[in-house]
Amino acid sequence: MAHTNEGSKKGITDWADKSDGSFKRQVSSFRDAIEEGGKFPPEKGRYHLYVSLACPWAHRALIVRQLKGLESFIDVSTVHPHMLEGGWHFVTPENAAKPPAAASAHSSETFPGATADKVHGSGRLADVYRRADPAYDARFTVPVVWDTQTSTIVNNESSEIIRFLNTAFNAQLAGEEKALDLYPPELRAEIDALNEWVYNDVNNGVYKSGFATTQDAYEKAVRPLAKSLGRLEDLLADGREFLVGGKLTEADVRLYTTIVRYDPVYYVHFKCNFGLIRHDYPHLHRWLQRLYWNHPAFKDTTDFAHIKEHYYFSHPHINPHRIVPFGPNVDIEPLK
Repeated sequence: MAHTNEGSKKGITDWADKSDGSFKRQVSSFRDAIEEGGKFPPEKGRYHLYVSLACPWAHRALIVRQLKGLESFIDVSTVHPHMLEGGWHFVTPENAAKPPAAASAHSSETFPGATADKVHGSGRLADVYRRADPAYDARFTVPVVWDTQTSTIVNNESSEIIRFLNTAFNAQLAGEEKALDLYPPELRAEIDALNEWVYNDVNNGVYKSGFATTQDAYEKAVRPLAKSLGRLEDLLADGREFLVGGKLTEADVRLYTTIVRYDPVYYVHFKCNFGLIRHDYPHLHRWLQRLYWNHPAFKDTTDFAHIKEHYYFSHPHINPHRIVPFGPNVDIEPLK
């Protein structure tokens, strides 16, 4: 999830290629890692995580942070769900000190769960990027891992962030958090193979479908999406709880953040309406329910108010009146 610079005339609709109407995702710019012996060593309290609770890519980092017990190691600043002309913005420190307006008020000044920039007091995520690189001229994406010691961005690529959060602080952890390995060596080939097509067809497929500006571009995205959801349904038909190896891995984390947004947002907003997860994919639905209800890191980091508010309010080229739907009646159905 991202937005262009304030000074640019490009907007979110310009992510679609002018020649064929297809969506093109930006390649992340900051690609360092927190690691022992590296430029950014694992030190408690040194790093800060910038996220949107609406964004599936940032959601990955929040889940892994909690699964690994890193809440006291890495603090978080959360942008407001409205991504407007200047990109992601923060609640001002003054407004953050007051009770927020209700989500139903659709206020761009406050929102439950949105925070000030706890490190710099910046107004926008763009300001954080420009502290790291004054010449930065690409989209301002989340998640961002910030190093408070050197005042720069360590990484803004979610797939890499969850990899180094998985292991970087293990020497300072104990018990289940230390033992948990979301990318175990014996499963890496299988995880990588699954991640590749899930990313292309599902994680990014919903965006390619939703942001397409021609019928042809839309159908070239939505048909592989439908096929891959069917492929996932078949994979889970044996009743397995996790996607790979009988254990929780990053493959589950990466898919969850898309599937949990599917019924409330992508089905309608991104025109992915060939089937609801809860009605048309029973095995995939069961997998989603188990993660949400049985593993607190998934439930605790899923904020449906932010999710709905962001997508329906921030994309006026898709939803020009910015009406946020009332439903679904139940965000996640109970696990029976």
